[in-house]
Amino acid sequence: MKGKFITFEGCEGVGKSTQVRFLKEYMANTNQDCVFLREPGGTDISEAIRKIILDPNNTEMTNECETMLYCAARAQLIKQVIEPALKEGKTVICDRFIDSTFAYQGVARGLGADYVEQLNDLACGKIKPDVTIFLDLSPEQAFERKGGADKNDRLEREAFEFHMKVYEGYKEAAKRHPKRIACIDASADKFTTQNKIREFLRSGGYIK
Repeated sequence: MKGKFITFEGCEGVGKSTQVRFLKEYMANTNQDCVFLREPGGTDISEAIRKIILDPNNTEMTNECETMLYCAARAQLIKQVIEPALKEGKTVICDRFIDSTFAYQGVARGLGADYVEQLNDLACGKIKPDVTIFLDLSPEQAFERKGGADKNDRLEREAFEFHMKVYEGYKEAAKRHPKRIACIDASADKFTTQNKIREFLRSGGYIK
């Protein structure tokens, strides 16, 4: 029996990590067998790649290099962790996945949808999310809630215009994949947002 693959997406500061943590606690309390991951990361190799990508000193990194590093980390994570877990019937929940690459590199970096989707296909093979939770909150609202950008994160330090393009990229992804991507309004408090997420995932049969 194949497990379920759930991904979380959203702009910087929307509360993805908090919502994933809340869901992790819920799954543990209800005895549902889950694997929780983040991208890039989840394996020793993928975490090492993450450090390279986010290092604020790597200012010379090209957009193409950045994209390929994300996909390399993804390919390692899929083969080493995601694919085996799904084959065992486990639920896999990942903080960021292919839609981040579409929004950040394909749209905001201007590399284009075709370029990014080809790389994602190479990295992922047949592994795709069953459902994606997009936490819908504008960068302006997100950074105001967060208290500004993290100066130690190369991507968060990008100009506000970049983050607006990322947001537009997510909106475009949701239009392209309306059956997979669920837009969840994240403007309310974190507990209300979590209740919306759980209700949606339960009603769709992704969790119990």
